Amino acid sequence: MNEPEAAEAQRRCGFVALIGAPNAGKSTLLNQLVGAKISIVSRKVQTTRMLVRGIALEGEAQIVFVDTPGIFAPRRRLDRAMVASAWGGAADADVVALLVDARKGLDGDVSEILRALENVKAKRVLILNKIDLVARPALLELAAAVNDRLGFAETFMISAATGDGVATLKEHLAAMMPAGPWLYPEDQISEAPIRALAAEITREKIFERLHDELPYQSTVETQSWEERPDGSARVEQTIYVTREAHRKIVLGEGGRTIKAIGTAARKEIAEAAEQTIHLFLFVKVRENWVDDPERYRAMGLDFPKN
Repeated sequence: MNEPEAAEAQRRCGFVALIGAPNAGKSTLLNQLVGAKISIVSRKVQTTRMLVRGIALEGEAQIVFVDTPGIFAPRRRLDRAMVASAWGGAADADVVALLVDARKGLDGDVSEILRALENVKAKRVLILNKIDLVARPALLELAAAVNDRLGFAETFMISAATGDGVATLKEHLAAMMPAGPWLYPEDQISEAPIRALAAEITREKIFERLHDELPYQSTVETQSWEERPDGSARVEQTIYVTREAHRKIVLGEGGRTIKAIGTAARKEIAEAAEQTIHLFLFVKVRENWVDDPERYRAMGLDFPKN
């Protein structure tokens, strides 16, 4: 066996689903594990709507992380689609990693997830997040309480925000991956196409700026991505809202709000795409987009029938 063949024989590759209640810190952790921003982060809960796959290398292992929407009690059709997407990601994984906000502890959302996890056959690991905000005796007590409810192969204590404990977590997850060839090129860090990532970045900027004013019924779609001769790209995106009043909020007085959103989004999209971006944003009212199957397909979600 020559050297390349020997290296290939030692490789490992598998999927890790990151699940948890809304705002547990899954997207922040995914970005830390991958070493780049591929999933949007917001203090507003339930911002991740679709499965986001991030790809990381650790030694001879390639780990495909699946950042899932937060699991919660669904009320609306969009809620049901997001929760179904999260459990779909867990069902297909080699390892399911339950992320728990250590400050909130074993609350109702976590209890519901633990009950559902009993039916998941994949290996399970517990990750207590935000440990920088909780005293160690309380962390040990929480770890014991969760493991008493449902057994986990391993328990990790981390701070996704600071990176504390993330390297150790990544090493252990790499060791849990099954033997097999890598599924992606060595330099690829995300499965999401740049158009989808760009739309998510703009949606994040909307949440950051309009957290207290705009409800969840807004979405962003990248309508066109035109490569230009000078190496830059002209990108057009449409922000869909459900009411005219919401459109006015996004535009802002004299267009100031949409301009600020566009400036912030353009900078991050350019960093992700590694090219100059000319971003043009449009805001349209589509009253019933939350009941439109096409919009769900655009977000990578299955449309719930009822």
